[in-house]
Amino acid sequence: MSSTDDDQLAEFKDWWQRNGKPLVTGGLLALVVVFGWQAWHKYQANQSQGASIIYQQLLETTLTPNGKPDLAQVADLAGKLKSEFGGTHYAQYGSLFVAKVAVDSGKLDDAVAELKAVMDKPADATLGELARQRLARVLAAQGKVEEGLKLLDGDADKAYVSTREELKGDLLVQLKRTDEARAAYEKAKQSLPEDGAGDALQIKLDDLSKGEA
Repeated sequence: MSSTDDDQLAEFKDWWQRNGKPLVTGGLLALVVVFGWQAWHKYQANQSQGASIIYQQLLETTLTPNGKPDLAQVADLAGKLKSEFGGTHYAQYGSLFVAKVAVDSGKLDDAVAELKAVMDKPADATLGELARQRLARVLAAQGKVEEGLKLLDGDADKAYVSTREELKGDLLVQLKRTDEARAAYEKAKQSLPEDGAGDALQIKLDDLSKGEA
């Protein structure tokens, strides 16, 4: 091999060290990222489908001759949702369903536990607000009306102001704080969209007026 060939070989080896490996590594990395991304989406889709199936089965527990959920089956399916898909939307909507079943069964402490878990770490703002309002209602049913009211303090997203203020009014009525209840109902009514049905709120306002007459 001539000195010229040796020089060319040396130059090629130098170029390879500086450029070849990064190019190959970069290409492999790109493939890993692409296939990894596809695998992740496939995994997510499979997870979502699995959670959806269990959630649907949970809802179908009400399809009994007497229309009441099978409590043992509810507990089993809810446990699967939490253990296999904890923190997902399906798992948390499952918790709301379990809380409803608990309330219907008179197990208010169980409902409180389910709702608190969702409210503390909601999958999204809607789930967080649903859990918050339902928890306030359950606490009021336990006689802890003031505790329920505290959950409704602070600013709510515009989409939830009406329902939150109406609930606040209901709890204030329980405490016989009629002036505050009226203010809450009025705020709830004003927060409705122009085409929103405010008939139920007006009835509550009228009832307050009758009670003071």
